[in-house]
Amino acid sequence: MAKKKVLILGKLPPPYMGPAIATEILLKSSLRESFELIHLNTKVNEKLSGIGRWSLKKIFRSYSLYWQMIRIVATRKPDLILIPFSQDTIPFIKDSLYILIAKIFRRKVLLHLRGSNFLGWLGKSSPLTKWYVKKMIVLCNGVIVLGHNLKYLFQDYFSEDKIFVVPNGADFSFPSRTDAGLKILYFANLFRAKGIEDVLLAVKIVCDKGLRDFSLEVVGDWLEHDTEKQSRSMVSEYKLPVNFNPPASGERKFAFFANADIFIFAPREPEGHPWVIVEAMAAGLPIIATNKGAIVESVRHGENGFIVKDRSPEEIAARLMELLADKELRTKLGKKSRDLYEDGFTENKMASRLGNAFNKVMEA
Repeated sequence: MAKKKVLILGKLPPPYMGPAIATEILLKSSLRESFELIHLNTKVNEKLSGIGRWSLKKIFRSYSLYWQMIRIVATRKPDLILIPFSQDTIPFIKDSLYILIAKIFRRKVLLHLRGSNFLGWLGKSSPLTKWYVKKMIVLCNGVIVLGHNLKYLFQDYFSEDKIFVVPNGADFSFPSRTDAGLKILYFANLFRAKGIEDVLLAVKIVCDKGLRDFSLEVVGDWLEHDTEKQSRSMVSEYKLPVNFNPPASGERKFAFFANADIFIFAPREPEGHPWVIVEAMAAGLPIIATNKGAIVESVRHGENGFIVKDRSPEEIAARLMELLADKELRTKLGKKSRDLYEDGFTENKMASRLGNAFNKVMEA
């Protein structure tokens, strides 16, 4: 029997961002054994600095993607089209054209939300935008969200059986540890919304209390000049044990996780299911994180880490001191992280959930 055809829209790295990483993993996953996967690479930015900036080249690229999709749908006739969509007005309008093309050719559409700010954005939008968004979404046959606690986002658009929960998942390989000493790892694109300033302030509080036998490894690309300037100035002025590292991928990236004792990720704004959380779990690290998106479905307070309030350096510092002082606690929480990862966040788990969603939509 011929495999069902699934057209997957999505960016590929670089730049290395959650949605692009997810697309890359999905295309290489065991889904290929059950479905014929067709891919349309929707990337228009080669660097993070280009996001939000327009150019003639990017406009031409955007329009050419619609023609590419028309050609693919007309010639390959996919049984299902997976379309990720944005949570902002202009980007959503661009994404909605993919939906319209799919429906013109009478193809089934499964939406994919890779975040959690859908209602936050929509609540601030004009009545016309809200009307348009609803019209586009109800044309589709279902939606994927990253956590059970995000299903409510679409309860006004789809019935329960058309909202599918598929957390991020992948297989990772970590090298042996090579560095000694206590290390805290913060791995993210560096801008204010990701909480970098809160983490640095927490480190200052810990140091002010006399604890300095550790280092914080900050890994990522600075996206805001003023945030970088203030952060570096703080580290220099207070002589904080912080090392700033450029973006890392592949073996170099996983070496940071292998050499870490604690992982911290404290975003201030809505998130989906961050890949760095999955990676930290796979590395067997205790995690300190804020309650954003589906993070709490991976970081269980008191079991494999701690959930702290956002914009609360004091609470972050308190949990850091607790973990820095207790090796047995770090080991216990880290083991639980690895157990939770193996139970629910491997590549096979993600592929199985996606395959189930694909089949249910195509069979409906």
